[in-house]
Amino acid sequence: MADQPRIYPEGVPCWVDIEVDDREAAERFYSAVFGWEFSPAMPPGAPGFYDIASLKGQDAAAIGPGTADPVWNTYIACDDVEAAAAAVTEAGGTVLSSPADAGPGGRLAICADPQGAVFRLWQARRRLGAQIVNEPGAWNFSDLRTPDADAALAFYGAVFGWRVDPGLGAGMIRLPGYGDHLASTVDPGIHERQSFAPPGFADVVAGIAQADGTARWEVRFTSADRDASIDAVQRAGGRVLSSTETDWTREALVADPSGATFVVSQLAPRG
Repeated sequence: MADQPRIYPEGVPCWVDIEVDDREAAERFYSAVFGWEFSPAMPPGAPGFYDIASLKGQDAAAIGPGTADPVWNTYIACDDVEAAAAAVTEAGGTVLSSPADAGPGGRLAICADPQGAVFRLWQARRRLGAQIVNEPGAWNFSDLRTPDADAALAFYGAVFGWRVDPGLGAGMIRLPGYGDHLASTVDPGIHERQSFAPPGFADVVAGIAQADGTARWEVRFTSADRDASIDAVQRAGGRVLSSTETDWTREALVADPSGATFVVSQLAPRG
């Protein structure tokens, strides 16, 4: 089962990309930091570009064109993008860009939650989502930073069925049944491997934290060595904004040369 495509059920974050105004500079930076290789998803002569970043030959992320301040985008899987967009509106969110085809890869809508955090809905066709995750250089997680966590949870719970269970610890969002989906598809040993963890840990799909300022989705990438990742970011022209250590991780919030921020996260349990 390990070699089958990774398919994301509705309500699971499934993809990340960034929109930039300097394609070559962005690809140089992320190739240097994560070892990504880029290939165009759009046919020759098509307007614009959309380049898939691959790691170990598998889809990891993407870079596309943009004119606003660059930011990493989080996509959430849905079975029917029109229905999901309607649910966003009904729950008090805003549809910023109506559902539309995104080439043969799938259908897309851009939305904002009631606090203003922007996310994207993705109804997959050919592009199923990230096919490599939780490995050095690959996407690990997306975290919602919001000034009103309770209101945000009510919104995402209504749209996607997300829950926060006190037994999992603060900030862990779960989608009931996701762990069973992984066990029956790409990760048959997940329940045994996480037997030490609280019940429901395999269902975790995202994080949430109360934070001042603008509500936003923050993207983190796995690092084998946080300090080495920091060095790579700086050598490639990026900046380190902060670094933290917890009982489980060593992390750094960094910015690429265009100012887009992301987190590099090393699993490093203490003791």
